[in-house]
Amino acid sequence: MSHQNSVPVSGLKIYLRLLAYVRPYWGMFALSIVGFLIFASTQPMLAGILKYFVDGLANPDAALFPDMQWQWLHGLRLIYAVPILIVLIALWQGLGAFLGNYFLARVSLGLVHDLRVALFNSLLILPNPYFDHHNSGHLISRITYNVTMVTSAVTDAVKIIVRESLTVVFLFLYLIWMNWKLTLVMLAILPLIAFMVTIASRKFRKQSHKIQAAMGDLTHVASETIHGYRVVRSFGGEAYEQRRFLDASQINSDRQLRMTRTSAIYTPLLQLVIYSAMSVLMFLVLWLRGDASAGDLVAYITAAGLLPKPIRQLSEVSSTIQRGIAGAASIFEQLDETPEHDTGILERERVAGRLEVKNLRFTYPGTDNVVLNDIDFVIEPGKMVALVGRSGSGKSTLANLIPRFYAHSEGEILLDGAGIETYRLKNLRQHIALVTQQVTLFNDTVINNIAYGDLADRAQSEIRQAAADAFALEFIDRLPEGFATEVGENGVMLSGGQRQRLAIARAMLKNAPVLILDEATSALDTESERHIQAALEKVMAGRTTLVIAHRLSTIERADQILVMEAGSIVERGTHAELIAQNGYYARLHAKQFADEARDAPSKPED
Repeated sequence: MSHQNSVPVSGLKIYLRLLAYVRPYWGMFALSIVGFLIFASTQPMLAGILKYFVDGLANPDAALFPDMQWQWLHGLRLIYAVPILIVLIALWQGLGAFLGNYFLARVSLGLVHDLRVALFNSLLILPNPYFDHHNSGHLISRITYNVTMVTSAVTDAVKIIVRESLTVVFLFLYLIWMNWKLTLVMLAILPLIAFMVTIASRKFRKQSHKIQAAMGDLTHVASETIHGYRVVRSFGGEAYEQRRFLDASQINSDRQLRMTRTSAIYTPLLQLVIYSAMSVLMFLVLWLRGDASAGDLVAYITAAGLLPKPIRQLSEVSSTIQRGIAGAASIFEQLDETPEHDTGILERERVAGRLEVKNLRFTYPGTDNVVLNDIDFVIEPGKMVALVGRSGSGKSTLANLIPRFYAHSEGEILLDGAGIETYRLKNLRQHIALVTQQVTLFNDTVINNIAYGDLADRAQSEIRQAAADAFALEFIDRLPEGFATEVGENGVMLSGGQRQRLAIARAMLKNAPVLILDEATSALDTESERHIQAALEKVMAGRTTLVIAHRLSTIERADQILVMEAGSIVERGTHAELIAQNGYYARLHAKQFADEARDAPSKPED
């Protein structure tokens, strides 16, 4: 993680940064504020209308505005004025509610969309080590659950804060205008309310962080089980996965319950404080009523009685805001991560493909374990070099360094005489085609999986030729809709060999001068391997090829074979030279040959 993420950030700063995302929608946000202003102004109006209603009980024919000079207002009697005013206030309140709710909803939807897009786009530029240290469940949970929490903080919370704060302000102004001495009693409880809100906010934020972590764990368990359902069923893991999901769901429920319990205790306590102040206020009104009319007293008590609801809602919104702040903190943590390092400025339309590795050393970030040590070799344009060795010897790590999925610690990797770090990342990767054992296909059509990304604008004839060169055309044409057939999630509708041939077709279409094959045939049956090997021979023709091989029979024609052991090259030479040396390679070859001979079916007797 970046250094800045280790520094705690205040909730206010996070919330202000979150509100900065509202800037593109400031016009709609302003309209929503106007709407809530209109809505809040109706609250003292409703209290005030009761004054005229109570006074009208004694004299319904009294004028609404006896001192008004305008004739039509001077003659407006209470019996007609009160019902008309109630309808007008309701219309005014409805206008305010519409403006406030509708335009704030548009702002919030825009904000959620922007945050989700920003989060997803950041995933596309984050370095490989970030994905090594963050499981997919938590990353997906950020885009779904955490953003939803942010939505509540920006919509529901802002709506309550603006609308109820304005309501409280208008009601207090009305109460001060009616009787400022009595209103001071209400103001005396505000410091106590502020103290209670502060204490509760800290607890809500802490609990929200725990809830989000639990939700990430829940998503991760579900994601793993869905992706690995074949393994689950093959090895009878249903009961284990049920327990794992049950435990994760239970932890999430327990943490949600703690948040609810905190709110359930906090709200009645706050309500007790508010209503205690109200009881004192009502005692003082009855004791100090003076010469005020019954209508004045009813209006004052009604306005005071309207205060607890918005104050309680303002206090309860703290939990929503803290959940939103906790969600926003995790979102900004990802957005603030340093993107994949790219200081290169070199761009070449096409390279010859000469690949040279000098004194290469590599340790994974955050560890002291040396994975590669003092690696040296050269692959001339159009030549093939194979890497062999036991699992964990560093072969795949070396392959990952060439397209700069990781940055090497020491030494040089040169492509056409220029260090790979001097190339712009996108340009460097345009010169390299990668085919791995673990093929990645998308839940899309065959044609879109072959012509993926930068290849999407290729002509249909080029795509078809690439499929033919990869020996994939024979099965594609048999599919129900040919190239337009959906392959399912990660190509689930295809066999392993068919998926591999689509990956090779993708590499053929890319036509990159450098080709990296990472154990592309190790998990295939003999029939599939025959097709794949024929396809690979076509794709390797005229290209600089680095092959990581498990089956040594596939690399016997390599121009050079590098034997790796514990991160170092221990032998190098052609197949014939290495067999003659009778060292590591010869032993690996003999063992594999013996294993294949043992596993081969015996010939039936005549």
